[in-house]
Amino acid sequence: MAGQYDAGTSAKALRRQLLALLGVGDVDAALDAGLMQFATGDAAEDAPLRAAQDQLRTAWAARARHRARAERLDRQARERAARRAAGSQPAAATASAAPVALPPAAAAALARASAKASGGQSS
Repeated sequence: MAGQYDAGTSAKALRRQLLALLGVGDVDAALDAGLMQFATGDAAEDAPLRAAQDQLRTAWAARARHRARAERLDRQARERAARRAAGSQPAAATASAAPVALPPAAAAALARASAKASGGQSS
């Protein structure tokens, strides 16, 4: 019953086919038959077709938003990991390159304490 969309099919015949396919829940076949290309009118008989088209458009838009969000979160995670990796390398290089010098007053106090401790042990 499901065939590819044929522009030559009359609107009434296509409407009947689409309604029958949707009636049995075969949305895939209805899509193959041309559900989304079918121009619905204001007639009450087109209401199920309009509803199915609207529902599919809404679902496809939600899927596109979900995929875009997932891609955005993935990109942000990669950027964050790259920043962390870049941020940790200079800190490690600085720490191993040269020891931090003590202020002059602290260095003098340490030298006095060291001299006093070594002098006190030899007595």
